[in-house]
Amino acid sequence: MRIGLLAPPSLPVPPPAYGGIESVLDALATGLEAAGHEVLLWATGDSTSAVATGWTYPEAVGTSAGDPAFELRHVIDGYDALRAWGADVVHDHTVTGPIYARRFPDLPVVTTNHGPFDEERTAVLRAVHTPVIAISHAQAASHGEVPIVAVIHHGLDVADYPPGAGEAGYVACLARMSPTKGVHTAARVARTAGVPLRIAAKMRESAEREYYERRVAPLLGGEVDYVGELNGKDKLELLAGASCLLNPIAWPEPFGMVMIEALACGSPVVTTPCGAAPEIVEDGCIGFLRRTAKGLVNAVGRVPELDRGACRRAVKERFSTARMVADHVAVYAAVIERTGRSCAARR
Repeated sequence: MRIGLLAPPSLPVPPPAYGGIESVLDALATGLEAAGHEVLLWATGDSTSAVATGWTYPEAVGTSAGDPAFELRHVIDGYDALRAWGADVVHDHTVTGPIYARRFPDLPVVTTNHGPFDEERTAVLRAVHTPVIAISHAQAASHGEVPIVAVIHHGLDVADYPPGAGEAGYVACLARMSPTKGVHTAARVARTAGVPLRIAAKMRESAEREYYERRVAPLLGGEVDYVGELNGKDKLELLAGASCLLNPIAWPEPFGMVMIEALACGSPVVTTPCGAAPEIVEDGCIGFLRRTAKGLVNAVGRVPELDRGACRRAVKERFSTARMVADHVAVYAAVIERTGRSCAARR
């Protein structure tokens, strides 16, 4: 099968630091190729994924992607290139792409919604009638009239994540600077629990900097430390060395890639039961789900009761790249069949 993957142009694939969508796309692209499929990834020129890659922009456009013209130009070029290449199916990970895809009724297209089914996204996806992949059951539950073709959890290769014993003695918070990610809550919980906290967070946007200055910076000092935004190697070292990931999210997170990354390193996850967290964290086995700050404090104290080996096994069994790839291939085949033309007829 020839599979075209269309990434957003805001970050390279894989991302140098923060970027959940781009990390998943890289794992999916390389996993599909390893499974024997041909893959063309339309991303940005600074992408370093091991699969064949094409691009409109030599470098990721970053915050410029807030202007829809940047993504639309990227989308137009991407669909032209993927059709010329002979893609049997296009898996679109952009917001505007499914709108443009309506020009090609004979081209099988599926899109993944990486964000919430909020009013804006739901209106767009309902209008275009493109089959949509949801990334968790919690996210899919709010889809409204959007046609959900499958729920597919993200995946990763545990072999790429070094196991750690958590002997460094700190808890980790890995996120972006946002009140929805609960960075300030993590700082307060760590102080109350009497444990060191290392915060690694993306902080590039003005809103992120404002939140940091107003609600996070006053809580720093002593054993609560902000270490900046980490690259891939440093991120894995942080997670492997942590006694746990403290992830007090305060919104219905559609998935939460950082949770399975921490588990892959053997670090249990202490989080709130928001969004997809209950689908990832088995309470009392590989982490704890607690609604209140007091509950989170108590859970941090109970982390030594948990088996770090069980954390890695959970990822192997439920969140592997192989499982993610197989689930997507099944969707691609169904969408191709629904379109009514064989792969050979399109080439």
